[in-house]
Amino acid sequence: MSAKERQRLLVLSRVRDQGMSLKKAASVLRVSYRQARRIYKRYISEGDAGLAHKNRGKASGRGYTPQLKQSVLELYKTRYDGFGPTLAAEKLLEEDGIVVDHETLRRWLLAGGIWQRRRKRSTHRQRRIPKDHFGELVQMDGSPHWWFEDRGETSCLMNMVDDSTKTTLALMDKEETTELSMRLLWAWIDKYGIPEALYVDHKTVFVTDRKPTLEEQLRGDMPVTQFGRACRTLGIQIICASSPQAKGRVERNHGVYQERLVKELRLRGISSIEATNELLGKGFIEKLNAKFSVAPRDELDRHRPVDKKTELAAVFSFEYERTIANDYTVRFDRRLFQIVKQRALPLAKTKLTVQVRLDKSVHLIYQERELEFVEITKEVLNEQLKAVEEKPKPSTPNVPASDHPWRSQKWRNKLIGARR
Repeated sequence: MSAKERQRLLVLSRVRDQGMSLKKAASVLRVSYRQARRIYKRYISEGDAGLAHKNRGKASGRGYTPQLKQSVLELYKTRYDGFGPTLAAEKLLEEDGIVVDHETLRRWLLAGGIWQRRRKRSTHRQRRIPKDHFGELVQMDGSPHWWFEDRGETSCLMNMVDDSTKTTLALMDKEETTELSMRLLWAWIDKYGIPEALYVDHKTVFVTDRKPTLEEQLRGDMPVTQFGRACRTLGIQIICASSPQAKGRVERNHGVYQERLVKELRLRGISSIEATNELLGKGFIEKLNAKFSVAPRDELDRHRPVDKKTELAAVFSFEYERTIANDYTVRFDRRLFQIVKQRALPLAKTKLTVQVRLDKSVHLIYQERELEFVEITKEVLNEQLKAVEEKPKPSTPNVPASDHPWRSQKWRNKLIGARR
C-alpha cells in the first residue's frame, strides 16, 4: 500500500473501532463527506484490500503497447544508432510516422542500455607553477572600476605583475588603450629592464585577427597591432591567455588594488586620474611590493638592458605608411608636411613611415632614417603668398617700334659690316 492508503487505513480503523465520526475522518483525509462514505463502505466490505487503487497492476490506457516499444527500439538500433532521444523522436515521426515522446524514448533507451547521457564536464585545469626568474614572464591586464566611487566616473587601471616575484606596477587612464599600455610597459622597462614575455588576453590592444595586407605578405610579416609592433622591436614575446584564470596572478592583484587603492583615494580625497598616477608613483606601489612581493626561486634576473642605439620614444609610437607626392609633400590626419631639400632625398611616389610619438610629435621615417620637413599650415601659406607678392616684377624688354630706323636695311648693312 502507498503512504496515502496506509493513512486511510489508520483513520478508517479508528472510525470502525474507536467511534470516530465519519465527518471528522473526512476532514482528516481531506476529502468530501460523500467520498469518505464511499471509501469507508468499500473498506468494510473488502477489508484492507478495498483501500488499494483499482488500477494498480493494470496497464495505462494511454500507454504505449509492448509491440510499439519493441519496434521503436529495433528501429533505433538499426537506423538511428547514436542519435539523441530528441532527434530520434523527431526522425521517427518524420521518416516512420511513429509518435513517441522524446522523454519516453529517453527512458526506454536508458533502461535498455542502448544510449547513455553525455554529461558536459568542466574543463580540466592544472595549476601552473610560477616562473623561476624575475622578468621571465610578466602578466598585463586592465581593470575598469569605480576607483573614485561616487566622486567621479569609471576609469581603468592598467596593471603589470611579474609572475615569479609578484612585483607590480600600475598606471591609470580613462580606458584601456594602446597608449596606456605603451606608457606602462615603458615605465616598467625604465625601472627593471626589458622582460622576456608578456602574458595578455585576446584584446585588440595586444593582438589582431585581421588578414595580412599584400605588402605584409610580400615581406612575410604577420599582422600586428601598434603595441605588438613595439614588443616585436624590443624582442618581447606576447603570449595570449585563453581564459582569465590562466593569468590569475594579475587578476588576483586587481583585487588588491580594488581593496586598498580605492580606500586610499577616499582618505586622501583624490578624484582625478592625474593625482592618482602621482600617488601610485610616490610610494603606494613601493609599499605594495614591499608587503606582497616574494623572492624568486632563482636569483638570475632575466630582464635585458635597453640597447644604447634603441630610442624608446621611437619604439613606443604609432606608425602609419604614407606615399610621397610629386611635390614632396606627405598628407596625414588632415595635415600637410613638406619634405625639405636634403642629402639622399627619397624618390617621389615611394612610401615612408609617419611616426606619431606619445608626446604627439610627428616624425617622417624613410629607410630607418629621419627626414627633415616642415608642416604647411595656414600661417606658412600666408607667408609664402606674401613673399610672392613682395617679390619685384622682372623688367620688360624695350622692343623697338616697327618704323624704328634700326629696322631699316641701312642699319642692317652697317651692322653686318661692323661684324666683319
